[in-house]
Amino acid sequence: MERNVLSERFRVFAERECKDSSSLYGQLAGNIANDPKLLKLAAYSRPGQPVPNLLLGAVHYLLLGGIEHELAEYYASIVGEPRPSSAAINYFRDFCKQYENEIIRILENKLVQTNEVRRCSYLYPSFCYIHKISQKPLALIEIGTSAGLQLLWDKYSYSYKSNKKYGNEQSALEITAEIRGDNIPFLLEHSPPVTSRIGVDLHINDLNDPEDFLWLKALIWPEHKERISYFEKAALCLEKQPLELVEEDGVSLLPNIASKITKDSTICVFHTHVANQIPHEAKIKLSEHIQNLGEERDVFHLYNNMWDLDLHLDYYVDGKGHKETLAVTDGHGRWFQWKV
Repeated sequence: MERNVLSERFRVFAERECKDSSSLYGQLAGNIANDPKLLKLAAYSRPGQPVPNLLLGAVHYLLLGGIEHELAEYYASIVGEPRPSSAAINYFRDFCKQYENEIIRILENKLVQTNEVRRCSYLYPSFCYIHKISQKPLALIEIGTSAGLQLLWDKYSYSYKSNKKYGNEQSALEITAEIRGDNIPFLLEHSPPVTSRIGVDLHINDLNDPEDFLWLKALIWPEHKERISYFEKAALCLEKQPLELVEEDGVSLLPNIASKITKDSTICVFHTHVANQIPHEAKIKLSEHIQNLGEERDVFHLYNNMWDLDLHLDYYVDGKGHKETLAVTDGHGRWFQWKV
């Protein structure tokens, strides 16, 4: 990747994604954008990866793994009172120089596969809406599942800035979020029934593997202590719930998986913040698979980041196709604005 393209990616990351979310990453990314040596290091990232997330995650991974360096004093995930982020870049440069080989190995071999459990805050009303239409139990197929934590959306409890709770009230994880605007989604008090959970990804992360667990934790931004807590509690829920996780190309495998699901369940294909890494031709193929399935049976496709940032639902009932925009959502699931 050309250096000027990389520079722009870090600059946009700092100005847009980190604004009001991570002072540390905003400061680091803004400085990396103008640093030829750090951009050269970042260029070792695998094609198609969000490079700022990958480089910053690699450094965070090494620090969480126990490497002692003064840079750790700027990370709220490591120390109780982090130093002001404005001075972190010099220590970041020194860390990258000392551990260049270790960072390169991570950049060449790891993938950005965040399991942002809080996104389930808008998945819950979405699946309630699907169940209201279908009137059948749901068979879940998640493309880009990583460790499968979003496949357990029905095992968590939810509150939306009120005393009312939804979902599984006995869950170890309660997810909170804000519903913006005047539209309040249809919310079942208890989770819709789920008959199967199948997750597909080019690389599955096994949370029983300490390395995979640490990598997914490292992808969470250092100041986001609530996100880290959500991740750790969701991982506990995963221990009690078996999943079928398949390491394959989810788009190509979809027809085969769907063919094994009986028609007494409604197929729900879903993915969040994944489609931006899917090639255009594969996106077209995925839409064709959904349409072909819709000619044979009812099927629902819930997604974002495919054509735009909004949360969409394409579905076929009795052979008739429908397309709806369900919500505008925050990238980390802190809020959403319901549209239907």
